[in-house]
Amino acid sequence: MRDLAAPLKLAVTLWLAAAAAIHLYFGGFGFPEPLTTRGFHLLVFVPPLFLLYPARAASPKGRPSLPDWLWAAAAAAPHAWVMAHWADVSDRMEYVDPFTPTMAVLAVLAIVTLLEATRRAVEVGLAWMVIISLAYMQWGHWLPGVLNTRPFTPNEILEASWLVPSAGGVYGPLTGIVATTIAVFIIFGAFMQGSGTGRLFSNLGAAVAGRFTGGPAKVAVITSGLFGTMSGSSVSNVITTGAMTIPLMVRIGYRPAIAGGIESAASVGGALMPPVMGAAAFVMAEITGIAYGDIVVAAAIGAVLYYFAILVAVHVEAKKAGMAPMPAADIPPWREVAQDAHLILPVALLVWLMTERWSGNFAAFWATIAMVATAALRRRSRMGPRAILESLANAGLTMAPLAVSIAGAGIVVSALTATGMVVALGGIIKDLAAGSFPLLLVLLAVTVLVLGMGLPTTPSYIIAAAIGVPQILELGSAALGVPQAALVLPAHLFIFYFAVLADASPPVAAAAFAAAAIARASPLVTSMEATRFGIAGFTVGFAFLYDPGIMLRGGLGAVLVATAIQVVALTALCAAYAGFLLRPMGPVARLLLAAAGFLAAFYHGVPDLLRLGIGAGALLLLGAGPLLAGRR
Repeated sequence: MRDLAAPLKLAVTLWLAAAAAIHLYFGGFGFPEPLTTRGFHLLVFVPPLFLLYPARAASPKGRPSLPDWLWAAAAAAPHAWVMAHWADVSDRMEYVDPFTPTMAVLAVLAIVTLLEATRRAVEVGLAWMVIISLAYMQWGHWLPGVLNTRPFTPNEILEASWLVPSAGGVYGPLTGIVATTIAVFIIFGAFMQGSGTGRLFSNLGAAVAGRFTGGPAKVAVITSGLFGTMSGSSVSNVITTGAMTIPLMVRIGYRPAIAGGIESAASVGGALMPPVMGAAAFVMAEITGIAYGDIVVAAAIGAVLYYFAILVAVHVEAKKAGMAPMPAADIPPWREVAQDAHLILPVALLVWLMTERWSGNFAAFWATIAMVATAALRRRSRMGPRAILESLANAGLTMAPLAVSIAGAGIVVSALTATGMVVALGGIIKDLAAGSFPLLLVLLAVTVLVLGMGLPTTPSYIIAAAIGVPQILELGSAALGVPQAALVLPAHLFIFYFAVLADASPPVAAAAFAAAAIARASPLVTSMEATRFGIAGFTVGFAFLYDPGIMLRGGLGAVLVATAIQVVALTALCAAYAGFLLRPMGPVARLLLAAAGFLAAFYHGVPDLLRLGIGAGALLLLGAGPLLAGRR
């Protein structure tokens, strides 16, 4: 990103801050007509990307070039036209009323500028995904078999991609949820950072875990999880917390790749952590029609288990290497933590409003107002006009790349729907599964991880959910003996978890690569370590479908058993990989413990209590047994 010269930097900062402030106002007092809201959202956030992000490495670093200004103007034109003509666009009959030459030109401008903005500011892989989707609409009728589709005229392609807000495309429902609820939550997260809540989280993590074995690594896990509740990006989470935690971990004895893996696994998990999960969770609420508060409640145990497994892995790794806790001088006293404790009140207000079933944008609006008011209670956290302006500008800077990535994902979804490719790809995966529900889930998990190599979490989740969820509902209903309606949320959470894990899983893992740069380690090795530390994401993802107790369903007994199974399975798997459980283990013991953990986590062909017994028995036999024998 460019470091703009002072006058233009101030102008862009004010523009982004004003755009964020308007979104915040809408969140509290009501949004305009949907098409106007979506047009305004893209109008204010797409053009600045051409000023902030250079086209190539040789482009000017401190100022936009003339072509950048032209790109910005071209990006503004179609969205300004939609805002001016929203009534006519809303009243027209899609694919029936004429798609005029003016509309065609504006559609081309909208698509091309979105592609270029995505290439510059998000991921080139997402831009190529959009291009391939459009090419498939144009030439898919030449392909054989299940890939064959009906011919589309150029105007039909442009209309489906740009001006069919009811079904998808640039102004579809996905852009709508980003322009409303997600935008206000991003603003709330920016105000959390601006008020010093990040300092509270960092100090709390150090005070809680710093005195224990492998303290810096545990601080990294706790801090990254807390930061993830206010960060819109796993990569930014890595950069923010990893700059402090990775060097500390290396200093006390963790290998650089392991330190980077711990940080990246903890950072991507921020998107799983309630009460403010990632943007994909809000999209999930829009797609499924399930209240966001219900999604948060269902995902709570899974998120805790994810971080529990990382802490277990960190602990056994530290014990195996004989590492010491953090130096006492680096651990903040509890009175230091208490000085920022008031900043937790707005988060509590947010949780309460959402549990009372207020809309997400309304809850985030009042939590943001409460953050400013609560921060004013102490001098160290008080937000003056400058801090408020910076928080709004930072929120706008986060929303701009998200706006274009979601609009691009909308085009892909529109193409998949219009061509019937959703059904075709789902049919291919279903045929490969050959009626096996476990194999179907494995294939879908691999599909999501592959999509995540080139796509951010939210677009990856959107596309994979469109392909995979119908297959899970159809095959899972018969395999598990439950109604399809009961599988809607578990199916979406399954896809969501793997979309999140893709940021830390090889071969291409954005968060792990960022951590590797800080740790000065191999990106591939770091991503492999991140996958190891994030193993709970894989087991919990499957548990959503097979163990409904993990989602607080089925009574207290079912919840306790499902949670206990995951606890013993994850402990066994983490200890087996590290080769340490109370004391070092040999290869045979590690293999047996890994097998027991794998069976407890994934072997659903036996009663749950037997799975629990397998995992717990292996831990007792291979852990406490040799230790007691040695003492005798």
